[in-house]
Amino acid sequence: MKKKLLLYSCLLAAIAIILTAALINVTVYRDFNDNMRETVRLNATNISQAYDMFGLDYLETVESDSSTYRVTLVSPSGEVLFDTAADAESLANHADRPEIIAANAEGSGESTRYSETLSLETYYYAIQQADGNILRVAMTMDSVYASLLAMLPLMLLIAAVVFILSLIFASWQSKRIIKPINELDLDHPAENDVYPELAPLLLRLQKQNEMIAGQMAKLRQAQNEFAEITNHMREGFLVIDDKEEVLSYNKSALTLLDVTDIEEGPQHILSLNRSESLRETLDKVLAGESAECLLEIAERKVRLLANPVIDSGRVQGAVLLLRDTTEQEEREKLRREFTANVSHELKTPLTSISGYAEIIANGLARPEDVQRFAGSIYDEVQRLISMINDIIKLSRLDEEEGLPQRQQIDLAELTTTVCERLQSEADKRDVKIVLQLVPCSIRGVGQVLEEMVYNLVDNAIKYNREHGQVTVTLVEQGSEAVLTVSDTGIGIPESEQERVFERFYRVDKSHSDAVPGTGLGLSIVKHGAMVHRAKITVESTVGKGTSVEIRFPH
Repeated sequence: MKKKLLLYSCLLAAIAIILTAALINVTVYRDFNDNMRETVRLNATNISQAYDMFGLDYLETVESDSSTYRVTLVSPSGEVLFDTAADAESLANHADRPEIIAANAEGSGESTRYSETLSLETYYYAIQQADGNILRVAMTMDSVYASLLAMLPLMLLIAAVVFILSLIFASWQSKRIIKPINELDLDHPAENDVYPELAPLLLRLQKQNEMIAGQMAKLRQAQNEFAEITNHMREGFLVIDDKEEVLSYNKSALTLLDVTDIEEGPQHILSLNRSESLRETLDKVLAGESAECLLEIAERKVRLLANPVIDSGRVQGAVLLLRDTTEQEEREKLRREFTANVSHELKTPLTSISGYAEIIANGLARPEDVQRFAGSIYDEVQRLISMINDIIKLSRLDEEEGLPQRQQIDLAELTTTVCERLQSEADKRDVKIVLQLVPCSIRGVGQVLEEMVYNLVDNAIKYNREHGQVTVTLVEQGSEAVLTVSDTGIGIPESEQERVFERFYRVDKSHSDAVPGTGLGLSIVKHGAMVHRAKITVESTVGKGTSVEIRFPH
């Protein structure tokens, strides 16, 4: 009903508007037509005068300014010399045009006809110039209609009044009809009491509502389960569409990308990370290929694995998995460095052993040198054995496998025993060992603790000066047992203090051959501290000595 009322009202308004417009057009058309012709004549006269004064250059300015009229310059023979609406060379000869014929004969001429060039009804007015050429100005009937636009506000006002009156009547009538429909409870369609004709529709709505409610409940449950699973993943998880906008993510993804939060609404993944490697990976995965890359974010290394989501042969998006591989990459780096260092360290004694053995085997060694060569071979073999034993120790500490069970260890007693073992070595170097120990017990691996103390005191003796001193202190500070080994030796430059725990690193490289050792002692100390969750600090001054402190938690 409302539709019919609106249709009738709009039809009435349309008829009124058409009749009004027709009446106005009939009334003003003649005036507009006369005004147009007068305007063309006036423009032609003005342009003609300007052309006589300035020539063809003036017509070039007219070409850019003329929007409602067309200017053409024709030779007495009919050849088009200039035209503002088309290329002059492409136009046919105008000698047969009525206005041109009249202008050649009488000085001016006019005509109205259908122009094939402009495809419009056009009025032409031509004037013969002083140089014999003919200047023609044309205006299409569009100019008349453009003038009629001035009457458009009045026409629109009349139409609007009629249309509004029609709408008011239709609206008043339709409100009475549609009010009960607007008051329908669409959440409970079956409970509505309205027009009987709507009963089948309301019943279908009721069934659809029940179906949608069940599907929404399942969807929310699935979303909650998915969010619960992904948010407990250590790995970062991102889903993007084919426009590279983020559709889904978990908390780990934001953490790994060093992003605090994602703004609501569409978010481009490059706004989270703008690295070139990510850009290249996205290009590959959205082209339908699996790809991966390594991202460096906030001093961490994050491995990104990307797989495309393809449906019906078209890439719909991609799934991105982020893993923090900082520790893994660091381990791989250390492993490579360790392999290279082991190869270098093993090569030196093996080369010596091979050289001495070759000399003896070839009978080139003098009898009095054989014993010395054999002793050198023995020393190098012992060095190899010590190095291999240290490597095995480090390997066990790295994996924390194969270690004895933890037990209560009297750290003071263990330290005293180790220092007694090293007393002979200290005496050889004229180094005094001073013990300042208080009874202290910690839970740990005795074998590992012994190795730690042994390497610390052994290094303090080796890198000490003649008549130097090694001071070993053990105290309790709160919930920690603090073991400190200090010496009066060569010291460690500040720039190298962080590297002393690296494998095969030696502070005094110039005396590395004179000071026996594998270069793994402090690495064993570091890994032993990690096994016992202890903290190590180093303080050293070149030429004055070094102090290493280990804090063991009780």
